[in-house]
Amino acid sequence: MHKILLTIKGLSYSERQTGAYALILAEENGVRKLPIVIGGFEAQAIAIALEKMVSPPRPLTHDLFKNFAESYGIGVTEIVIHKIKDGVFYANLHCIKDGKTEILDARPSDAVAIAIRFDCPIYTTEEVLQSAGLILQEEESKTAEAQSTSTPPQEAEKPKGENPLESASLKKLNEMMEKAVNSEDYELAARIRDEIDRRESK
Repeated sequence: MHKILLTIKGLSYSERQTGAYALILAEENGVRKLPIVIGGFEAQAIAIALEKMVSPPRPLTHDLFKNFAESYGIGVTEIVIHKIKDGVFYANLHCIKDGKTEILDARPSDAVAIAIRFDCPIYTTEEVLQSAGLILQEEESKTAEAQSTSTPPQEAEKPKGENPLESASLKKLNEMMEKAVNSEDYELAARIRDEIDRRESK
């Protein structure tokens, strides 16, 4: 399995779903981004770990995991986001003790929160990036796109109807995806991507 190194680009708050965030992972030495929709608690755990100067008065769940593991001589060498199925991502923790490696199943949000604390690399596969990765255009291209249309991306992303993504055509979904990516609305782009994948898997 060929692994591709990812870096954490940031967290994007969802204006469409209360308490939801998009974790943005970027392909190192590449242009693809991997947005993963996560909950507020998981986003907080990741954000606190990224802010090295912020230390909670009591250990959070992922801090406790790290303290527990280190107390028994267990390390985490890497995490791998290895699969996406029906819009759900799957990840593994690669743990080591006394030279022996164990692979544990984990949610990507938990795996990333743990990876930051253990300062270990985050990987994915080419298959996952091909299926769920988004490609951002250069800043100049985004500017040109914004200037070439009089309709703001936010308005174009909101077709009428109770379930706009389900009622939109595949062509419309692809257009919405392009606009969402250009405006760096990763949470919306991830939802559109999942709807496209759902239809293509039928």
